[in-house]
Amino acid sequence: MAQPNSSESVNHLAIALGLVAGLALGLGAAATGSDTLVKLATAFRPVGSVFVNAIRMVVIPLVMVVVFLAVGRLGDAKKLGKLGGYSLGLVWLSYVPAILLGAFGMKLGLRLFPIAPLPTPEAGETPDLPGIVDFFVGLIPDNPFEAAADGSLLPLLIFTVLFGAATIPIAPQAKKALFSVAEAASDALVRMVHWILWTAPLGVFALAAPVTADAGWEMLESLAVFVITVIVCLGIQWVVIYLPAVRILGKMNPVFFHKSTLGTSAIGFGTTSSLASLPVMLEEAEDNLRLSKGIYPLILSLLAPLNKAGSALFQAASVVFLAGLFDVPLPVAGMGALFVAVFLVALTVAPVPSAGVVTLAPALETVGVPLAGMGILLGIDRIPDMCRSFVNITGHMIWAVVVEELTVGRGGSPASQGRDT
Repeated sequence: MAQPNSSESVNHLAIALGLVAGLALGLGAAATGSDTLVKLATAFRPVGSVFVNAIRMVVIPLVMVVVFLAVGRLGDAKKLGKLGGYSLGLVWLSYVPAILLGAFGMKLGLRLFPIAPLPTPEAGETPDLPGIVDFFVGLIPDNPFEAAADGSLLPLLIFTVLFGAATIPIAPQAKKALFSVAEAASDALVRMVHWILWTAPLGVFALAAPVTADAGWEMLESLAVFVITVIVCLGIQWVVIYLPAVRILGKMNPVFFHKSTLGTSAIGFGTTSSLASLPVMLEEAEDNLRLSKGIYPLILSLLAPLNKAGSALFQAASVVFLAGLFDVPLPVAGMGALFVAVFLVALTVAPVPSAGVVTLAPALETVGVPLAGMGILLGIDRIPDMCRSFVNITGHMIWAVVVEELTVGRGGSPASQGRDT
């Protein structure tokens, strides 16, 4: 799959500058009440709509292709038996508390620090959400092509998961040909997303300017509440889930673990990429943690594209925040839809800059939240992206320690330093 090149990191600064410029124009219009500034700010609204439509156009097929490939390739992990089962089971189980923490943590944050809903025409234009039973029945589309035409994204993802699972028992040669087409499509779609993200500075500016002209300083306060709440929730996730996992399940001293994975933590925090951090992870797993050579390369290579619990937390928090920002109610059925959508999408967050934001479309549309919010989050995503990437990437190492302890015990490791005795 195509990977972002090093020059793409510069785009984060350009996007941030676009956001600042849009906020400045909008704040200037709101503060002065100048008709000229207000008209100038609102004139960019169609540009923002085009940017959101471009993201939506590409990301949905990209997510479907990535989900298809990930599920289909689980046939290989299935053959690994106990090792693959423990790895995937632990990762997927960690998604449940991550999504709940992100959603309810943001709800609590918004209750403690209320934000003013945006007075936009899009607010209130939300579909009637079905009851819980109807929601789960509707997950299985009677016609996937009709679901695609109607924009029913969650049923499409369910169909894709089932389609990917159906490839596991087919002949290897046929499977290889099918995956080859899907991989080529994925590479092309990733490249298209990169092209669109290079227009993100203008797109973010065009989204932020009219919104801030309507909301004024309240927009900045709302964004501050979002960023701080996400970072706090990620910290809680690390303390409540990951540290006990390495101590209790992995039987390793957390202090020793962190000293042994400083390089992984630093590279992950700086690059925000699991794949870019993989060489360092492999080196520290062998040299510092002294994990078994027959176990850690397989686990880390498997978890690098799949272990995205930090992203799941971020996406759940983002949907709840944007629902509050656009005054979209989230009843019980809406929270159920949010959980399922975030779980599916977070499993295979696409390898593009700020993918946690870019791939929000299915979850947002599932609960009726306007997609324009993605552009606003893109401009402030660098710090949350670094924090959730730290959680994801260091989490890969923790699960490698845990899986080794659960499968072969401390006797299977060449060294026992840092483990309980």
